Amino acid sequence: MRVLRNYILFECIVPFFLALGVLTSVFLLGNLIQLANLVINKGVSLSIIGKVFLMSVPLLLGYTLPLACLVGITLAFSRLSSDNEIIAIRASGIYLLKLLLPLLFIGIIFSLFLFILSDRIIPYSYHQQRVMLKTLGSRNPTALLEPGVFIKSFEKQILFIHRIDDNKLYNVTIYQPQPNDKPTRTITAKQGEFSPVPGKDQIILKLIDGTSDEPDLQNPNNFYKLSFQTFFMTLDLSAESKREIGKKPKGMSLSEIATEHARLEKLLVKTAPLETEYWRKITWSFSPLIFIALGFPVSIITNKRDKRAKNVFIVILLAMTYYLLSLGCEALSLQQVAPANLIMWVPNIIGFTAAFLLNYRLLRM
Repeated sequence: MRVLRNYILFECIVPFFLALGVLTSVFLLGNLIQLANLVINKGVSLSIIGKVFLMSVPLLLGYTLPLACLVGITLAFSRLSSDNEIIAIRASGIYLLKLLLPLLFIGIIFSLFLFILSDRIIPYSYHQQRVMLKTLGSRNPTALLEPGVFIKSFEKQILFIHRIDDNKLYNVTIYQPQPNDKPTRTITAKQGEFSPVPGKDQIILKLIDGTSDEPDLQNPNNFYKLSFQTFFMTLDLSAESKREIGKKPKGMSLSEIATEHARLEKLLVKTAPLETEYWRKITWSFSPLIFIALGFPVSIITNKRDKRAKNVFIVILLAMTYYLLSLGCEALSLQQVAPANLIMWVPNIIGFTAAFLLNYRLLRM
């Protein structure tokens, strides 16, 4: 039995690490393309980009580790089943439960590791990545200019740029919120150019062919439209760069969330995001165990070689269902439709129930 157990574990190790590497690389590729743009077009230092890239790895492991467990188990036992090795094991009088128990033990170990990852490593990486991106903006303000998004990093300015080519801007809109509930001042331009101010956290922005809202001298609460051919303005990041970056719930450990929750509760501040993140970290830590328990019976459904890909599709569909259900429960918790300490356990309860029923049916066959 010991030889068989080691053989089974070895069969699972290779596809597990293969799946972990492939999944993590695929997710990292999307980040790498964005970071490469900062290096090539924005002139950002490779050392900073390298650190931001490395900090992305622990964030992705929270998703790819459970999926790798699921894919590894499915590929390994699908092969064993298609080669009739499962039938041979049964014919030799070995109960399938003896194969399942070591896998469940491995699942518990992975769940404990994911718990530590979610409680310590992921929050640290998430917060440090935010700090480095903020530092990136203060060192190179032009790196903050991205097309198709609302840019709120500059003091008293909100920018929206449709397209950027090198230092050329196209279809620029700048919003300047006014105090005392006054209308927001808006500046639009068909084209623009930008250049950083050496030694300062500022950008000189040259706008071409546009309009700007100017205060009405007769009624300061109103604006009138002024057309211009060329308009210069300075975007300032100095106040933003000096502001301390607070931790978001995703960047906090469980103890930090509990401390912040107690503080905000005394101030009668809404704490649903903290409670949701607290229980999300805990409940998602069980996903490797759930996925292993699900992958084992699904992968032995058939012993036909042409159904191996189907088994992988089925378990990936189960994983997607788990995550979508978890995200739905997270949304309900954030909206305070249901308490977080109850609703966030729903995907785990459903997952464990499905795993129990499938394994019970398989072991009775």
